[in-house]
Amino acid sequence: MSDLVKLYSPKETEDRWYKFWEENNLFAASPNPSKKPFTIVIPPPNITGILHMGHALNNTIQDILIRYHRMKGDESLWMPGTDHAGIATQNVVEKSIAKEGLKREDLGRDKFIQRVWVWKEEYGSTIIRQLKKLGSSCDWQRIRFTMDEEYSKCVIDVFVSLYEKGLIYQGDYIINWCPRCQTALSDEEAPHHELQGNLYYLRYPLKDNPQDVVIVATTRPETMLGDSAVAVNPKDKRYKKLIGKTLVLPLLNREIKIIADPMVDAKFGTGAVKVTPAHDPNDYALGKKHNLEFINVMYPDARMNQNAGDYKDMDRFEAREVILEDLKEKGLLEKIVPHELSAGHCYRCHTIIEPYLSKQWFVKMKPLAKPAIEVVKKGKIKFYPSRWSKVYLNWMENIQDWCISRQIWWGHRIPVYYCKPCKQIIVSRAKPEKCPSCGSNDICQDEDVLDTWFSSWLWPFATFRSKEDLKYFYPTSTLVTAPEIIFFWVARMIMSGLEFQKQIPFKDVYIHGTVRDVEGKKMSKSLGNVIDPLEIINEYGTDALRFSLISITAQGQDVFLSKERFEQGRNFANKIWNASRFILMNLEPENTKADLCVFFKKEELDTVNRWILSRFYSTIKQAYKLLDGYRFNEAINLLYHFFWHEFCDWYLEMIKADIKKTHNQIVMYKILEKFLRVLHPFMPFISEEVKQKLPGQSGSIMAERLPLIQEQIIDKKIEKKMALLFELITTIRNMRAELEIPPQAQVDLKICASDKTTNAFIKLLSVHVRNLAKIKNFTLESEYCHAAGEFAAVLKDMHLVIPLAGLIDIEKYKQKMTERIKKTESDIKNKKTMLGNADFIKRAPAQIVEKEKQKLLELNEILNKLKGVIHGLG
Repeated sequence: MSDLVKLYSPKETEDRWYKFWEENNLFAASPNPSKKPFTIVIPPPNITGILHMGHALNNTIQDILIRYHRMKGDESLWMPGTDHAGIATQNVVEKSIAKEGLKREDLGRDKFIQRVWVWKEEYGSTIIRQLKKLGSSCDWQRIRFTMDEEYSKCVIDVFVSLYEKGLIYQGDYIINWCPRCQTALSDEEAPHHELQGNLYYLRYPLKDNPQDVVIVATTRPETMLGDSAVAVNPKDKRYKKLIGKTLVLPLLNREIKIIADPMVDAKFGTGAVKVTPAHDPNDYALGKKHNLEFINVMYPDARMNQNAGDYKDMDRFEAREVILEDLKEKGLLEKIVPHELSAGHCYRCHTIIEPYLSKQWFVKMKPLAKPAIEVVKKGKIKFYPSRWSKVYLNWMENIQDWCISRQIWWGHRIPVYYCKPCKQIIVSRAKPEKCPSCGSNDICQDEDVLDTWFSSWLWPFATFRSKEDLKYFYPTSTLVTAPEIIFFWVARMIMSGLEFQKQIPFKDVYIHGTVRDVEGKKMSKSLGNVIDPLEIINEYGTDALRFSLISITAQGQDVFLSKERFEQGRNFANKIWNASRFILMNLEPENTKADLCVFFKKEELDTVNRWILSRFYSTIKQAYKLLDGYRFNEAINLLYHFFWHEFCDWYLEMIKADIKKTHNQIVMYKILEKFLRVLHPFMPFISEEVKQKLPGQSGSIMAERLPLIQEQIIDKKIEKKMALLFELITTIRNMRAELEIPPQAQVDLKICASDKTTNAFIKLLSVHVRNLAKIKNFTLESEYCHAAGEFAAVLKDMHLVIPLAGLIDIEKYKQKMTERIKKTESDIKNKKTMLGNADFIKRAPAQIVEKEKQKLLELNEILNKLKGVIHGLG
């Protein structure tokens, strides 16, 4: 019997089963006192998001965990949702209305926000549809959005609560400013990148004697227009006599003082630095300390403003060039030296940020960080791999206050109100009807919105709609995320969970690596090396994508991916299908009803069946352990090896001749059925499709329990003996291949083994040696003595001997092998010469050099094998 068609078609299978799972509410979870909860909150993708390989890896890992724990019997909730992604979404909608010739200012705030909601309804669920295509078994009835009414209320409550505790404050500080997005950014949103720039040496004349100058070095000459001092180190003898003197600022002719401060690095440039308090964080500190003037010389779009004199309205980089020309003309440009520098870039549009003096809202982070440091130090929250805990702690112990205000329109508007007549600041959950100070109703709300991460940091608890759900499912179990958002998100969630719920938000944090191309480059559209997961699903199937991604993803390591990798996943799916089809074609339905444990206890099973059952339970025991330790690749590769090599290559081949025997029927069926359950978290679609075709099966595989480990069936002695048998057969097959004996030709075999137990075991299973190694006459001897015309190989304490009479012409074969040895030795010599050439090593790309080294290793292996053949011939 078999209901399986000849070829497996993922396209015809996957959408059908996903629809079935959804319609039957199989992803749902609810508080159940009789069950242990297992909870994951999805890292909410942006509503602007499109599925990429990073999403595919992240969500496959989460789905494996959820399906695994669901089948373990835990009440497993995967909470889904999306993030409003303030800056990113506003940028997308601004580009959309620009096609109509409009700017957001043309629409006004309210109408623009309406357009964003319209865009969100039309396009915001694209990423959700794509996650479903990946097989994600989230409880979609619970889906949350960070701008939901209830969620937004929680965000506002948290702001007011922190303000009332004195942990939120407003002030004029140097912040990271994106001139393109025209908003403040946190330090984490302005990552630094190395750039090749210049160090410009400028001459500042002394007021009393303009012929004497102080030379300052700067990387940003355009900001000199905002200088309010030049600083030197008080211990720097070169400038001792100049401290307190007055300089004339070039181009603007404004008088500025020379000040002394130990902050100044005497080794940088000339040891004298320009101080621009409104445009540099270090200069800001100096300005506050020395009571200097703060002069902002730029508009928010990074054009020079009225304080920049004749350079007003020029872009900052255009102004730089004009300023340098003018300084050169006046003899005030000493020199320009190439200089590597590190500059912050906007994480969204990649524009170089401007350190900018601005009034913003901040959260005091040190009081929040203290308990969040302790829970990781005490092991209440564990990172996998553990090295990430050091990264986390280092950042937390040096944490800076968090700038949370953003100068955009899309997002949670800051719940701060201003009384226009008396300037009273009112922080309130709702707009006050009148000013509590003067009674005026002329009140306006702060124009800024909160940083997107200010809503995301509440995600593990703000997503729950009822107290009952929160009590049961919080703290969550595992967070799966990427390293780049440890500071953005992970650390802040730990702080907010402890502050507002008085509990950790999750117990384990699994940090996976970055998906890169096969050469180790990060995937990007500009490099043209992006592999689209949806294209892979269309070509190979979702299970193939999931298997291939997970099988090569070692814990915490980056993933090096090529399109060819997915062929392995497709091939494994086909192997499962073909093996299942073979079993079903040979299966008698009445043999599927036996209870395996009762059957094992009652029946005297032969060695082969006892071995495969032992190997199955040993395998799943180890797989469960690996899954519990987040070693996903090791778990799936273990299952792959068991099914492909032990179950298919060995077991099914060994029982093929007696496949109708009851013992064989029961064991092969039970292992297939149980294996599908263990496989399901990794490859949900094919496991469901095959399971439904098994006789006597009803209901979804998702509702099944994982097989329990039957310790009484595990027999390590049998496993060890059978491993030796397979080594024996493999060695014989290799001997045949080395002798170039045709696959179907029968050969004679003599095994010489001094160990009586080994001899007895081989004799017991000699039928399998005959069948699988194509042996005609088979003899067992206790001692070995080489005779002419024989080919011998050694395996442990055994000699395996094939008589060659009538099989090959020994002398001709020896001559052929000798010629191949000479050719291989010559190739090795040439490769060594090439790799010994320093010019080649220097000029050739690293991957080419590595490839040639690999070829050399392969040639040495071939040479050893050829010499082994000659040796085997005596």
